Amino acid sequence: MRTLISTAFISLDGVVEAPGGEAGYRNAGWTFRHVDFLPEAFEIKGREQQEATAMLLGRTSYEAFSPVWPDMADFADYKSMPKYVVSTTLSEGGLVSNWGETTILRSLDEVAALKDTEGGPIIVHGSATLNQGLSDAGLIDRYHLLVFPLLLGAGKRLFSATDKDAQKLELVEHEAYANGLQKQVFDVVR
Repeated sequence: MRTLISTAFISLDGVVEAPGGEAGYRNAGWTFRHVDFLPEAFEIKGREQQEATAMLLGRTSYEAFSPVWPDMADFADYKSMPKYVVSTTLSEGGLVSNWGETTILRSLDEVAALKDTEGGPIIVHGSATLNQGLSDAGLIDRYHLLVFPLLLGAGKRLFSATDKDAQKLELVEHEAYANGLQKQVFDVVR
């Protein structure tokens, strides 16, 4: 069974929306507008590219990343990696041709089936709605969180507001940085 890893830039109050400056959100760009950049705080991002063997995205994140990431040196390791997009509306014609093999999955059941295949870790970037569904369905195995010392109020959140049983997490790696950023890596306890 493959490990499904959710990775996120997240505010202290749980917001994950528009960390890179995507249009339409009041606090867009909050990761670089309000917190000093320290390269050591982002070491985990490079490690994720080295350890992951596939990427899983929701449609909205795919449509935001696919025009930009294929040509960015910072994300070069993701270019040839197989990608899976969970969407009920995206068509094959909506896929870019310069970002490697991409497969459209139509349901969380198809994600569960993908997890049951042989291979290494699958990483989920962005994709707030997808993350909520994956978490609620018990499909996420690990969280890589870079927690920013900000309260953003409104915005898309990583976790849903679904009333459900408590889910225990085990802290397996953590570090705090001089700029207030915190790295928190949690395994989901089953």
